[in-house]
Amino acid sequence: MMNKLTLSLAGLALISTQAFAECTSPDAPEIPDGATAAMEDMLAGQKSVKAFQEANLAYMKCLEEGYTAAEETVKNSTEEADVTAAQDAYTQGIDAYNDAVSKEEEVAGQFNVEIREYKAANPG
Repeated sequence: MMNKLTLSLAGLALISTQAFAECTSPDAPEIPDGATAAMEDMLAGQKSVKAFQEANLAYMKCLEEGYTAAEETVKNSTEEADVTAAQDAYTQGIDAYNDAVSKEEEVAGQFNVEIREYKAANPG
């Protein structure tokens, strides 16, 4: 019984850390300074923001797959250790997902600020 529990806990620890190991959070792009940037810089910034958003969407999908699998384990497992590890993995996935949403909102907000600054510096 002890070996089964030890094996189960070791397996779950591995699963919970690997559940999101494949998920790679993208780095936020460099946002040009709208007050001093040229149009080409702003267009390149827009392109990098869009690429970040696409990569972030893929990251969030990966996280969703991981926390959904953890949620299924919580629902279907009868082993307390399995449920506890899955609950921890679920919480980790949800927290990372929420952080990714916040990061994307921050990048989009920052780029919008720089667009307004660019328009103010380059009227007409």
